[in-house]
Amino acid sequence: MADERFVQYLHAERGHVPDGARTGAAGGAACGDLVRVSIAVARDRVVDAGADGSGCGAALAAASAVVELVRGRTLLDAARVDAEAIAGELGGLLPGKRHAAELAEDALHRALGLAARHDAKLAPDGARTLVAMSGGVDSSVVALLCGDQAVAVTLELWASPENDGEASCCSASAVRGARALAHRLGLPHLTLDLREEFRAGVVDPWLADHAAGLTPNPCVRCNGFVRLDAMLDLAGRLGCDGGLATGHYARLTDDGLLRAAADAAKDQAYMLAFLSRDALARMRFPLGELDKPRVRALAEEAGLSVARRPDSQDLCFLAGTGQREFLARHGGLRERPGSIVDRAGRTLGRHRGQHGYTVGQRRGLGVGGHAEPLYVLAKDARDNTVTVGARGELATTTVPVRDVRLHRGEEEVDAVKLRYRSRPLPARLRGGVVELGEPVLGAAPGQAAVFYRGDVVVGHGTIAAEA
Repeated sequence: MADERFVQYLHAERGHVPDGARTGAAGGAACGDLVRVSIAVARDRVVDAGADGSGCGAALAAASAVVELVRGRTLLDAARVDAEAIAGELGGLLPGKRHAAELAEDALHRALGLAARHDAKLAPDGARTLVAMSGGVDSSVVALLCGDQAVAVTLELWASPENDGEASCCSASAVRGARALAHRLGLPHLTLDLREEFRAGVVDPWLADHAAGLTPNPCVRCNGFVRLDAMLDLAGRLGCDGGLATGHYARLTDDGLLRAAADAAKDQAYMLAFLSRDALARMRFPLGELDKPRVRALAEEAGLSVARRPDSQDLCFLAGTGQREFLARHGGLRERPGSIVDRAGRTLGRHRGQHGYTVGQRRGLGVGGHAEPLYVLAKDARDNTVTVGARGELATTTVPVRDVRLHRGEEEVDAVKLRYRSRPLPARLRGGVVELGEPVLGAAPGQAAVFYRGDVVVGHGTIAAEA
């Protein structure tokens, strides 16, 4: 019987592309097999599907099996189809042919993501929540807490051969891992391919800021203008009246503003500060009252394989790649030797390019023979100079800011956070200048300045260079 089903799909007609279909592809030159799946979605249902491909017979049969599995089903039911179901539809596959079902699964879910983003329109459901699922322990526990009415979504933001796909939270490899976890929990899973938007909205500005002598924070920009907006739009299309739930450690006030998490060591409100109030009104942060040990314990109780997975530490697009190498490869910011000078303009040494340094940096300057350690005080992109000095010269009690956006009046600001891993400092905001209640040792132009009233985020800006 298994052979009969396989032969049936092997010889099924292929090449049909429904009108208005969205097509996903997987495979290619690296493996020799290519699978394409095309689906047409009207409101909440896959009304038609087609498939095509090239390579081994198992890949062709798997592509045809996908069509049979999803045609006529609801979008969310189709989003539960995995390699196991595809192999089962073929009557089973030998371990050496399992790759064919995995390719067909990848192609299907890429097509589903496109259709969900552009064509879907599900009826509103107050119990349905969209969960941003990266495949790590935090987002997996959020999916657990949101229950069986949750819909999981993973973003593919960056793909580059030099990256370590296992270390990145937004690579094709991470997408597969997150999808497997979602299916393990019985949840439908969708993938959004935002690689073009991420490059244009996050990576390109990050490269440009480095070239201009700034020290940008791409994660704040990504959360504020790219990834969360896209997922909120998807939540609306899927009728998720329960909103968008993420694994960020943050809370919301009764009037809809961000508030620091209960676990100060994991607080991520700073990273979410650029979100609008309209966006925050549709978001949920189930981990805001929990600490990390409790989150890991919940994952272990549920038998999740990611319960002890280490947290990612690097920028997602840098995974496995050094920053200097990335700036050179993708931004053309190669070595450009220049002078290291002191405040008086005296040359103390040479550097490899101002874009490789940040205000407050001490290590890696290569300037020795001084009575006390030297720190980067400032950079000049035009002259390609790096100014250094003693630690005390970094100290300042005034920080200029630009692009300020406030949820409350200036008079409400009583603290500011100038870096993600720093503590809030007592402060007042007056006419584009932050007046600090205690000196800070270096404020890097380009970093986000997040304004607080107590533990509530009341606005944000960007640290400006001194005039």
